Amino acid sequence: MAKTLRSEPALARMFVALDPPDDARSAIAAWRDELFAGRSELRPVAEQALHVTLAFLGWQEESNAEAIAGAAFGAAGIRAPVLTPSGVEAVPPRRPRLFALDLDDEDGRCGELQEGVAGALATERFYEPEKRPFWPHITLGRVKRGARAEPTGEQPPPGAPFMATALVLYRSTLRPQGALYEPLARLRLGRDD
Repeated sequence: MAKTLRSEPALARMFVALDPPDDARSAIAAWRDELFAGRSELRPVAEQALHVTLAFLGWQEESNAEAIAGAAFGAAGIRAPVLTPSGVEAVPPRRPRLFALDLDDEDGRCGELQEGVAGALATERFYEPEKRPFWPHITLGRVKRGARAEPTGEQPPPGAPFMATALVLYRSTLRPQGALYEPLARLRLGRDD
């Protein structure tokens, strides 16, 4: 008697994020590289992977990507957020695992967008809301396993505000050299002008 094998659904780690425009992303990466110069205990995030996470979804069935994007993008009815780099934060402060660029959220649009996206994804049961409040930031680099990191210097970040006009559903693949982020769907947000 032959057994029928049921195939397991293909799973992928997914998250919804805002992408900075290319010029802002390049400026942040160049500034970060100067800040991290000579710091072998730190692994910088690849320039093309710099983003503002709005909702980390964890493991999801890949076949649900279209429905996830539909829910997230359907909640994105506001104008693109304007974000301004304001400083570096060590997370956690005492024994950091990562360093992040803190972003000021002009007019609170990023927070509103995150709330709408998270709410829509939670309603569709793709997302479990986090207990901690939303913090707009870009992860600059992570501390290598087993290493300790001292705080970064007091080098002012690139202060030019940028408009985050790309809302993206990403698949995250963990690799020894750092995570690979692949866009699965993208929505262009409205601008002020």
